[in-house]
Amino acid sequence: MSTTVSLAELPSLKGSVLGTSEWFEITQQRVNTFADATDDHQWIHVDVARAKKESPFGGPIGHGFLTLSLFVPMWSQVLTVTGTTMAVNYGLNRVRFPAPVPVGSKIRLTATLVDVEEVTGGLQLIVGGVVEREGGDKPVCVLEAVMRFYA
Repeated sequence: MSTTVSLAELPSLKGSVLGTSEWFEITQQRVNTFADATDDHQWIHVDVARAKKESPFGGPIGHGFLTLSLFVPMWSQVLTVTGTTMAVNYGLNRVRFPAPVPVGSKIRLTATLVDVEEVTGGLQLIVGGVVEREGGDKPVCVLEAVMRFYA
């Protein structure tokens, strides 16, 4: 489920669930690539044998910040805003990682439009996001993102 709306219509969606992304699989290759990009090679992420033997999670897990970085492609599946020239990730108000993401699991985003305010040249959105793991009993990431769309 996703939402397509014009920039002018965005304020009318305040408080609404905007949609849910498709599932994204967290593969070991994706985790390793992220580890290389961020220089975060902690064994619970990249050493499969050791993680299976020593980790309390029973195997390797994805980085919390990998999950957070996937907000961008998942968000692009949730909301399309027409009549804009540019959109930017303006920042985050808060982020938590309540549960791990085991390698091999799938995650998806459900986003809610918390607030909309005018800024010079466009609108600023506060987006509430919940990232769930398929079959999980609690979210793997809960966040509040600040996005800007410009006319």
